[in-house]
Amino acid sequence: MAALTEQAFWELVTTPDLGLDPQSVSDNLKTKLNDLSDQHLIDFDKHFGIHMRKCFTWDLFGAAFVMAGCNDDYGFSEFRCWLISRGKTVFENALENADSIAQCTPVYYLNEQPYPYIDEYDLIAGLLFEERNEDELPFIPSGSDEPKGKRFKDKPKFLKQSYPLLFAKYWQ
Repeated sequence: MAALTEQAFWELVTTPDLGLDPQSVSDNLKTKLNDLSDQHLIDFDKHFGIHMRKCFTWDLFGAAFVMAGCNDDYGFSEFRCWLISRGKTVFENALENADSIAQCTPVYYLNEQPYPYIDEYDLIAGLLFEERNEDELPFIPSGSDEPKGKRFKDKPKFLKQSYPLLFAKYWQ
């Protein structure tokens, strides 16, 4: 059996552009992953981990801060899950220019606030594998403790300079 390709990963992980609530996005992925073999679940999890590490940057942390007030590691992990769920194009554009996320619509709102987070989206493949096999997926170290790059300055004037589109759209 061939390994799960990068293209297949993106087809599975990308959510239809419907502004779905985070639970529906997670349920959608779980349904898709149910049909995968154990080896493909392992491959999927590996791809997910690689992409979580790619977007572990201060630049994207700053974008999450401007967009939704994200200010801790757990929230930033959920934000990165949401970013991956938006698909390859949005993801790669965000790696090049974090401010491009402002063009990503629709965004789910919770209590009238933007909510670009998906809780435990990165764990779905592992939980499914565990249910089937009563064993965990192979452990892959997550990489660095600190995001890559230079930490963003959280004063409004710097945020407006660094993220003009996100600032105009989301800063309150």
